Amino acid sequence: MNDLRPKDRFSDRVEDYVRYRPDYPRALVDWLHGLGVTPHWAVADIGAGTGISSKLFLDAGHRVTAVEPNAAMREAAVRWLGGEDRFAAVDGSAEATGLDGGVVDLVTVAQAFHWFDREKVRAEFLRVLSPHGLVAVFWNSRRLAGTPFLEGYERLLHEYGVDYVGVSERYASDDAMAAWFGKGYRGMTSIPHGQKLDHDGLLGRTLSSSYMPKPGHPNHEPMLAALRSLFDATQDGGFIDFDYDTRVFAGRPDA
Repeated sequence: MNDLRPKDRFSDRVEDYVRYRPDYPRALVDWLHGLGVTPHWAVADIGAGTGISSKLFLDAGHRVTAVEPNAAMREAAVRWLGGEDRFAAVDGSAEATGLDGGVVDLVTVAQAFHWFDREKVRAEFLRVLSPHGLVAVFWNSRRLAGTPFLEGYERLLHEYGVDYVGVSERYASDDAMAAWFGKGYRGMTSIPHGQKLDHDGLLGRTLSSSYMPKPGHPNHEPMLAALRSLFDATQDGGFIDFDYDTRVFAGRPDA
């Protein structure tokens, strides 16, 4: 899909991803239900990863098929959610899901849209959608400013991240998302969200990001030291607030 190899770059970060990545607020599902989505709608969670977004919709009563090309992440999702009879996981990509045509009521994409070929996925999503179906694209957008921790963390990523700028610049703007949906755009919302993390949680959350240096990289040990210093300087009662805005866009992509 691009030279950053999204299919492979999280394979050796799965355990940190499972334990430390943030979930998504239930208010996201409530907002979609306000657009006419109901718990009876079948969901295809594209780029489902370890199942964080799939669980959100399972908990809301939906039947969910997780589509994920990375075997390690897909297997983690099955270990976590495979006991739920409304859950299934398949090996497929966003551009070639392998799903039958017209069988999906709601296509969801969480924290993955920036890796996709946007023109190819529009065609694929329209192929699998039922006549009344919708697409919901959402991600947790980390706040870059507002507290000493958030501002220090952003500086740390710029200093030690391997390809942080290249990845961070891939997220679409509001206007770009509206243009992608075209005439079928139904709107967007932004929902405050966050994690309260101790040092181990902050370390795991940081190492779950694909742009952070791995052990053996010259930036790895200096990054660990800088993260420890940042935590010690900004913690309150042994925790920091890792704040996000969950940005949600919905509609039916214009054919």
